Amino acid sequence: MKYYPLKIEKKWQKLWEEKNFFKAKDFSKKEKFYLLVEFPYPSGSGLHVGHCRSYIGMDVIARKKRMEGKNVLFPMGWDAFGLPTENYAIKTKIPPEKVTKENTRNFKKQQKRIGLSFDWTREINTTDPNYYKWTQWIFVQLFKRGLSYKAKMPVNWCPSCKIVLANEEVIDGKCERCGAKVIRREKEQWMLRITKYADRLIDDLKLVDYPKRVKILQEDWIGRSEGGEVEFKIKVKNSQKNFSLKVFTTRIDTLFGVTFLVLAPEHKIIRELKNEIKNKKQIEEYVKKAKNKAERERIAEEKEKTGIEIKGVKAINPVNGREISIFVADYVLISYGTGAIMGVPAHDQRDLDFAKKYHLPIIEVIKPKEGRGFDEKKAYEGEGILVNSGKFSGLKSHKARKEILKELSRKGVARRAVYYKLRDWVFSRQRYWGEPIPMIKCEKCGWVPVPEKNLPVKLPKIKEYHPTEKGDSPLAKVKNWLNVPCPKCGNPAKRETDVMPNWAGSNWYYLRYCDSKNNKEIANKKKLKYWMPVDWYNGGMEHTTLHLLYSRFIYKFLWDIGVLPKEIGPEPYKKRTSHGTILAEGGEKMSKSKGNVVNPMEVIEQYGADTLRVYEMFMGPFEQAISWDTKGIKGARHFLEKVWGLAEELKTKKNKKTGNKKIAKEIEIALNKTIKKIGEDIDSLKFNTAISALMEFVNLLLENKKNISLKVFKNFLKILSPFAPHICEEIWQNLGFKGYCLTQKWPKYKKELVKEKKIILVIQINGKVRDKIEVESEINKEEAKRIALSSQKIKKWIEGNKIKKTIFVPKKLINFVL
Repeated sequence: MKYYPLKIEKKWQKLWEEKNFFKAKDFSKKEKFYLLVEFPYPSGSGLHVGHCRSYIGMDVIARKKRMEGKNVLFPMGWDAFGLPTENYAIKTKIPPEKVTKENTRNFKKQQKRIGLSFDWTREINTTDPNYYKWTQWIFVQLFKRGLSYKAKMPVNWCPSCKIVLANEEVIDGKCERCGAKVIRREKEQWMLRITKYADRLIDDLKLVDYPKRVKILQEDWIGRSEGGEVEFKIKVKNSQKNFSLKVFTTRIDTLFGVTFLVLAPEHKIIRELKNEIKNKKQIEEYVKKAKNKAERERIAEEKEKTGIEIKGVKAINPVNGREISIFVADYVLISYGTGAIMGVPAHDQRDLDFAKKYHLPIIEVIKPKEGRGFDEKKAYEGEGILVNSGKFSGLKSHKARKEILKELSRKGVARRAVYYKLRDWVFSRQRYWGEPIPMIKCEKCGWVPVPEKNLPVKLPKIKEYHPTEKGDSPLAKVKNWLNVPCPKCGNPAKRETDVMPNWAGSNWYYLRYCDSKNNKEIANKKKLKYWMPVDWYNGGMEHTTLHLLYSRFIYKFLWDIGVLPKEIGPEPYKKRTSHGTILAEGGEKMSKSKGNVVNPMEVIEQYGADTLRVYEMFMGPFEQAISWDTKGIKGARHFLEKVWGLAEELKTKKNKKTGNKKIAKEIEIALNKTIKKIGEDIDSLKFNTAISALMEFVNLLLENKKNISLKVFKNFLKILSPFAPHICEEIWQNLGFKGYCLTQKWPKYKKELVKEKKIILVIQINGKVRDKIEVESEINKEEAKRIALSSQKIKKWIEGNKIKKTIFVPKKLINFVL
């Protein structure tokens, strides 16, 4: 019988669903395992092969964990609020809720066609009022505890669309929607005080199993810097007024090398000094121009740094009394530090370039212990010994920082300080398609939260999705929705017309999966205690900064106020991993405009879902970007055809004994080694090498067809099943095995059959490989040392040198440190 994947795949998908094989059980006596993939934004274009890579990889893990006897929660839902749907509504007049319903239906159908083992009984959707009721409830709790507030702040403004844009919606200084040049303007926005959690968001990273690069991204975004805040007096010609400004620095040891200060255009001292500034008009024009630039444009690395000296005023360096120039420059941001920086051209490359451009003094104050220090072309940014630094000359950098800060603190012009790059989170969007912010503005009472019993505040149905002329949300035009009595005093009041950002619903969705139908609370505490924290969370690298940070913040807040059981700990995810993107053939990014997007449904139609699954896992290392290769998909299909062919031949020898016992034993040993490797590779995301091992084993079986036992093939199907579940179920049934392949226990390998008798021992001298020799696998350190030192190659390297240390790693290497 020929292999027809489409026919068998639909059959098994239907049966899996009917029998609820993938439904997680609350409070099961089995060990729980909560496996989470990022829920997608359901776009009109449907699934792409990049989605599939993450889903298939985690599905392999979910299926294996079930076979290992775990109670697996592997849920799916929809992060369905978003700007693209609103833009589509503006163009077509089709309501966003209708578009979302169609898109989610399509996504779900496609996910099922891949054979993903999601528990659909827990499905959630962020646009469902029964879901966003709790998103709004969280906002109210934040407001009650002073962690949400409204403030004026500079925003990205598109004068054409008349809308506020998030930073990610500004592309090369232009609006992503219409291409118009984006300007900056001030607007009142709701903010969340995530900065209150900055230290905990860094410190608690030590409690979780995240890749090092992910932890670094989190730490860099929060950007905790410890240093000193130094006061510079300002000297104004012909004035007796006292002015000063503060500068934060992590390198107070370079203070004697400061030859200028640079201020952000928004710095308040510029307004305070306006009557003292000689070139006031020039400064005002520069400031106005800078304020209209998007933040990304201002701080772009490749952009030439511009600035204007503020004439008529000077700053006084507090360590030596030297008068120094003050500049205003757009690359300095008011939101970080104090909005003022000190220029140390000998020890900061950006400052050096700036100093040379404006002919400012350059003073070297740090010399390295060894090697090249500062020269005219390159700043020396490292640590070393202080020079030209008065009584602190000769001190090492770390010691000098303490001493200089101590002396200036005693004089009252400096203090120890900690600053963060992290800012409070802008939580307003002037749009329609988002969660309404549950707040009411009363002239008498100010901002009042909507009473919890009146949640959710539902989105009204509207026909016009454009913002108002002032840039307010389209909701501002819905008068019967907008005008309400104040919940506190009963006077006429107005609803907030801003909606929440895309992040709002995804901050806590993993909690809702624990109890997705609960109408009384976010989730039952007993269920949260059973399922949380998430054991393994996988998603794209693009979400390892903001989404991860925001969801950790909201979780910690809910944990603090007692919504979550204290026993589950202060972090939502035990482990986080990321998958690489899939590129088009040739290494280009897939895009509709280039016509190189690969549709997974077309691949399934042509080759089958199991072929897609096997190929995506075989492409290359799961965590790295990889290019699509049509030849590879054909290879994956050919592999499955080999498996199918072997099964067809085995049908005819169900009860026949195997031939050559010696070969049968070799096959058994190979099977046990393969079981061991597949198990280890799945757990460490090495799916590509696992598939490779399965292919090697199949080739061995093909070479020795007469010596294959049904028992061997049965165990092989079990370890292939997580990757290609449909074909394995069909073969399992065809060969008359009992039950279902996916409900079998994961096979255990026999330790005595996987031991390697011989290994290659690497011999290193000072960490460099100098020889390799074959030895017994159980060799001890003394024997390994004796054999290694008898090697002629090693004798040559060691001759005349003393071995200070011997490092031995069993079954791998021995290293002699000379």
